[in-house]
Amino acid sequence: MPSNVEIKARLPGKLRALTIVKELSGAEGALLEQADTFYHVPHGRLKLRVVGKSTSGELISYIRPDVAGPKLSTFTTSRVENATALNLVLSESLGILGEVKKKRMLFIVGQTRVHIDSVDDLGDFLELEVMMCEGQSIAEGQSIATDMMKKLGVDEKDLITGAYMDLLCKK
Repeated sequence: MPSNVEIKARLPGKLRALTIVKELSGAEGALLEQADTFYHVPHGRLKLRVVGKSTSGELISYIRPDVAGPKLSTFTTSRVENATALNLVLSESLGILGEVKKKRMLFIVGQTRVHIDSVDDLGDFLELEVMMCEGQSIAEGQSIATDMMKKLGVDEKDLITGAYMDLLCKK
């Protein structure tokens, strides 16, 4: 099963972080407009992601502890051609927990996906996903994430424990 080590943090200094990550990645980044619909499930999280105005999407199931700091996340994904039809099936059978809409700037730095997210109704966030290589230890992935946090000026007080959906549900 694929895995990554990730962190999520509030981002009070978005412009500073953008400048640094552009320099680290050597790229301007890719802008993605994403809508994630979350469903009620008994274990982990399940979301249907649609990018832009596409009719296709990606069904993503993932398990990640709700703790601050670098943590292991395991996931399974499946491309879907008709996201609208699948959303109907899942909403009727599982029920919709909620929807997260965001504008995401994506950068790649080594084996780390750096996301600078502007989330509707929540604000600006940084998400790091260290894409784990076969045989790589969790400790190594956590070290890479911690190093990237420091480079981007992320303070431990800004770390969040759950998903954007959790923050929206608390509002």
